[in-house]
Amino acid sequence: MKSTASTSEKILDVAQSLIVAGGYNGFSYADISAAIGIRKASIHHHFPAKAELVAVLVDRYRRQAEAGLNALHEQVASPAEQLQSYLNYWQTCIRDASQPFCVCAMLAGEMQMLPDEVASRVRSHFHSLAAWLTSVLRAGAEQGLFRLNRQPEDEAQMLLASVHGAMLSARALGDPELFSTIVTTQLAKLTK
Repeated sequence: MKSTASTSEKILDVAQSLIVAGGYNGFSYADISAAIGIRKASIHHHFPAKAELVAVLVDRYRRQAEAGLNALHEQVASPAEQLQSYLNYWQTCIRDASQPFCVCAMLAGEMQMLPDEVASRVRSHFHSLAAWLTSVLRAGAEQGLFRLNRQPEDEAQMLLASVHGAMLSARALGDPELFSTIVTTQLAKLTK
């Protein structure tokens, strides 16, 4: 955590770590207070309600993810390399525990219990990510880089489920390399 980060950014950073560790209901403002060393009243000043805090956090996470995917699209011409870079990003994050789990995937596991303003943002994240994967798969198929057995939208949903399922399996079994094993197998099916 940077010392120059604003208090609200520090709150969001800690909340994100806590959600990744234990989900929406796995943390309280007291946990954030203890981690940052500020009073709960200060947290309420920035984010009056937990739902508002998590909604802002998901918005920030979505902006960061979309900026990363846009940069990837601009910097890497090949759809196959774009997809590999996306998978490598998560593989590295999981291996070095810098971001061991997608915060939106963690929240998605609790969809039935999330406030509407959080749940709608989580859904939007997955729609956006699926649209990006669809465009990469479609472009790759048109260039002869991918062999799709289904429509690009369906293949994108299968890949999305594989990536997030691989995160879950790697976490459940305490084996970061399992992520690579699973997604490499899925990628091989597209490129054979």
